[in-house]
Amino acid sequence: MNVIFIDSVTGDELLHMVSHDVAGILAAAQGESVTFPVGHFKYEFHNLDFYDDNGQIRQELVIYVNKI
Repeated sequence: MNVIFIDSVTGDELLHMVSHDVAGILAAAQGESVTFPVGHFKYEFHNLDFYDDNGQIRQELVIYVNKI
């Protein structure tokens, strides 16, 4: 599944990845902090989004974080 980390203040995409361990990624994101090359962030909330990709329904986990 696609997993996307978004800065909830600026709306910038911090990371786009594909993972089969979505529960593990979400649990890790909800920990103390998440570090990206642009700084340290804290989990805020997430959405499970569904979209149409050429007639196929796809899903992606969007994780919103705040810079700390």
